[in-house]
Amino acid sequence: MEEAGVDGALIVQPINHKFDHSYVTSVLKKHPYKFVGCCLANPAEDGSGIKQLENLILKDGYCAVRFNPYLWPPGQPMTNEVGKAMFSKAGELGAPVGIMCAKGLNMHPEIEQLCEEFPSAVVLLDHVAFCKPPTNDEEQQVFNELLKLSRFPQVYVKFSALFRVSRKPYPYEDLSDLLSKIVSSYGANRVMWGSDFPYVVPECGYKEAKEAVCQLAQQVNLSSSELEWIMGKTVEQIFNKRW
Repeated sequence: MEEAGVDGALIVQPINHKFDHSYVTSVLKKHPYKFVGCCLANPAEDGSGIKQLENLILKDGYCAVRFNPYLWPPGQPMTNEVGKAMFSKAGELGAPVGIMCAKGLNMHPEIEQLCEEFPSAVVLLDHVAFCKPPTNDEEQQVFNELLKLSRFPQVYVKFSALFRVSRKPYPYEDLSDLLSKIVSSYGANRVMWGSDFPYVVPECGYKEAKEAVCQLAQQVNLSSSELEWIMGKTVEQIFNKRW
């Protein structure tokens, strides 16, 4: 972060730690002015994850929660009883919900339902909702669905993990059109860069990932003000944080 000129960051609970938040919690307590935390929602059928979410936010200081739909019981959507309760609780507590739709945005129509039913909950679509530059009509339709979600003012896009969505090697020049259209639909103040650390390190490097976004912004003639939003001001606005 120091090398890349990054003053603060959102840490998302790593999936390999599952629902044991002890490590990230210790880091948040050690560096309260540098990091904000995003916990991982536990969709256990007994509903115990609802209280866990409340405790992580109110007692341990987490500011957001990730919904990973692949942790839900087989065959159950994020709009099941527990999912709706956690989503509602997140909105009540002012904690944005990051949604990790790694198998494709088209696999999760319940995102739209959640946005309609709980408009007070801010939604962060992780990793460009895993939309790659379209190469056929089906992929174009999925990307169009991402753009259409901009009609919900509470929805934001994380322009993150570029190595996961690009079809080309660094500096991921094929993502320039995606960035342009996302900014046109959402506005730069609803788009935020994310590195996907530590996975980005062996791909291109943390500092280089940040530089790639700046290059893409230059390619599509984004203004310096728009780039400032993407590279930090959006996150500061969402979490009411000044780094």
